[in-house]
Amino acid sequence: MEKPSCPRDAEHPADGGEGGAYTADCHARIAFEVLANRWDSVVVYTLGACGPMRPRALVARIGGISPKVLNDALRRLEYNGLIERRTYAEAPPRVDYALTGAGTALLVPMRAMGAWAKRHADDVLAAQDRFEARRHA
Repeated sequence: MEKPSCPRDAEHPADGGEGGAYTADCHARIAFEVLANRWDSVVVYTLGACGPMRPRALVARIGGISPKVLNDALRRLEYNGLIERRTYAEAPPRVDYALTGAGTALLVPMRAMGAWAKRHADDVLAAQDRFEARRHA
């Protein structure tokens, strides 16, 4: 039996098709899940802005991320094909991370999301305040 897929992915990759369900293998759903973790998009954006970096440089550049959390994010991003781990045969061993083509292409929608956030963040925060006020009234 064939698994149901997201209707019309090729025609409507961002909305899953008109009236279609977001099944587990829906391309639009997969795209959002790739960066669902809080730190993954920050790492992608930093590598896009700064180019290939070593883990220690990433920790220094990204405020508030621990080496363990960064390592977890790097593994997820590598697993999803957004970054590549490059090792160098040196003493001591050296590793850096760089965006792949897919990771670089992701910068365009990430910048669009940033523009959306800049434009609508105050509206979102005001809605959250109204919601909380109603909840506690």
